[in-house]
Amino acid sequence: MYNSFQKYLQKELAEIEAAGLYKNERIIESPQGAEILVKGKKCLNFCANNYLGLANNPELIKAAKEGMDARGFGMASVRFICGCQDLHKKLEEKIAEFFGTEDTILYAACFDANGGVFEPLLGEQDAIISDSLNHASIIDGVRLCKAKRFRYANADMADLEAKLIEAKDCRFKLIATDGVFSMDGNVCPLDKIYELAEKYDAMVMVDESHSAGVVGKTGRGVTERYNLKGKVEIITGTLGKAFGGGVGGFTTGKKEIIDMLRQRSRPYLFSNSLAPGLVAAGIRMFEMMSETNELQDKLHENTDYFLRRMKEEGFDCKPSESAICAVMIYDAAKSQQYAAKMQEEGIFVTGFYYPVVPKGEARIRVQISAAHEREHLDKCIAAFVKVRKEIEG
Repeated sequence: MYNSFQKYLQKELAEIEAAGLYKNERIIESPQGAEILVKGKKCLNFCANNYLGLANNPELIKAAKEGMDARGFGMASVRFICGCQDLHKKLEEKIAEFFGTEDTILYAACFDANGGVFEPLLGEQDAIISDSLNHASIIDGVRLCKAKRFRYANADMADLEAKLIEAKDCRFKLIATDGVFSMDGNVCPLDKIYELAEKYDAMVMVDESHSAGVVGKTGRGVTERYNLKGKVEIITGTLGKAFGGGVGGFTTGKKEIIDMLRQRSRPYLFSNSLAPGLVAAGIRMFEMMSETNELQDKLHENTDYFLRRMKEEGFDCKPSESAICAVMIYDAAKSQQYAAKMQEEGIFVTGFYYPVVPKGEARIRVQISAAHEREHLDKCIAAFVKVRKEIEG
């Protein structure tokens, strides 16, 4: 059987490559940071989710080592069988304190958190109303649930209201949205979403993966940005972006919701607990976030400067209140050319194109970090200007 299937795959892969859409992995030969080593050459990294520059932070590395020394390398089991360590409970408490919620449950990744949040809570009598640009993990999580599905246009409150009216006869209604939409960088209008949720007796779920540590004066995410801390029923997020860049996800929110997830959420019940080193580093990270706002302030300054300068140079950048700057190229193959030539200039960026973004919406997604210095930003902007001249003429 595999002979015929192999030929099918080879043909599909050849077509992807011929269209200029083949994804090649690039190998980093150094720790993650503002400056990295790729094929022996130093590059400035502008495509990592390392928003606060903590991926190579000495305090987190020290905490991870101490966590392994004190509690071992791995848990080797799931929590409902072997339980968890005191470190896991402490991290869950830290996350709830940070977001102003009642309780938290840890997952191996936010993909698991989103994959495991809907099915245990909602059934055929219920409705999920989801933003059209929500992350793939939310989309997959919704698919696993038997609730009725409604989709509204990105951040379009008139369309959301129409879908809420359409779902009016459902028992429970849950609005699901990204806090920051990772391809465009726009922040969801959570204040207006919350108003509609109250008007139509619905609950709200927000994925803070790209907004936690970034959005809001102290990096508490979109609930802080819109003064809704503690009011949203469900927040999901990750430790793999601004919060140190390791792995690990979480769902935090109302106590009874979290308790039900502990009973029925399959990715939680059937996946190993997070390794002690990761948990210890996570605890230290949340402590650091409460001690100073220096990293968030620098990130916001860097982002404002980069966006302003890119627009002054005539680049088409989507509006952004996050650390994501979408530089629109529109043509998929050309976005790949941009990325390759930028790397030749010592700038590490990635071209995004269909099916990750809609057809004709290809772009270079630039991600700013608190680890970037002003000279890093200037070098990236200068490289964009040079490469545009080479490609566009």
